[in-house]
Amino acid sequence: MSPSTGTDPDVIFAELRPRLFSIAYRMLGIRAEAEDVVQDAWLRWNASSKDDLQSPEAWLVTIVTRLSIDRLRAARSEREAYTGFWLPEPLVDVDEQTPERLAEQASDLSLALMWVLERLSPEERAAFVLRQAFDEDYADVAATLGKSEAACRQLVHRAAERVRQERTRFEVPRAAHKALVDKFIHAARAGDRPAMMALFADDVHMVSDGGGKVPSFGKLISGALRLANLYYVTWRRNGPTISYRAATINGEPGLLRYVDGVLESAQAFAFDGGRIAAIYSVRNPDKLARIAAG
Repeated sequence: MSPSTGTDPDVIFAELRPRLFSIAYRMLGIRAEAEDVVQDAWLRWNASSKDDLQSPEAWLVTIVTRLSIDRLRAARSEREAYTGFWLPEPLVDVDEQTPERLAEQASDLSLALMWVLERLSPEERAAFVLRQAFDEDYADVAATLGKSEAACRQLVHRAAERVRQERTRFEVPRAAHKALVDKFIHAARAGDRPAMMALFADDVHMVSDGGGKVPSFGKLISGALRLANLYYVTWRRNGPTISYRAATINGEPGLLRYVDGVLESAQAFAFDGGRIAAIYSVRNPDKLARIAAG
């Protein structure tokens, strides 16, 4: 862990807040819950004695990680009872970001990865996030989780194996990723079914999260023809009232879809070589509220 500069507790916390939020969001997938965890950490930080504290960063990362684990355990029953598939609340920027900002939101924040992380136990998820997303030493991961280094290595190994099995086989450079999304937006706007099919991998699938608030699919929609037909039917039904807008979703190119000017979904993509392998469509209005308000 890198030491913070300065000795003022408020300054130290302000410097570390983005990192703490990033950990909490990767653990919980909901912005408000991540912000609550960071706020709780702030209250504990304010009330703590700092005289013998060797590393404020290590202390705060430990607090945030353990609070996130507790929240994730408590949320398990709710997410198991959730209507349909559960996807994270997307972090969206409509405008292009600076290279520095994009570097902070690499593929370890993508909805494709977050979808896989939902299959891990809370401690596996924490160990994986700290090690893989933040490059923490195993000694620091062990201290944070209160486990041995050997146990943490095993947690990370199991998590990494699960991620390796479920993620798409090819990473796509950002420029190519954006070009494919732009081509898809153009085809979807025109209701061009053959063009959409040409962009889909044969085994493409869609994960859709409506949360029981709006119509959604309770199972994976798979196959290039089925998905192309889905977008085509949407185009036929909504005609000129449907529009698409390119956006950065969890650090990667994606799109926002509007119907009658109202945000209907935020869609992120995973790729297999030069074609779309998966679409993650967040339609739950509760998870779109902050985007729509912005």
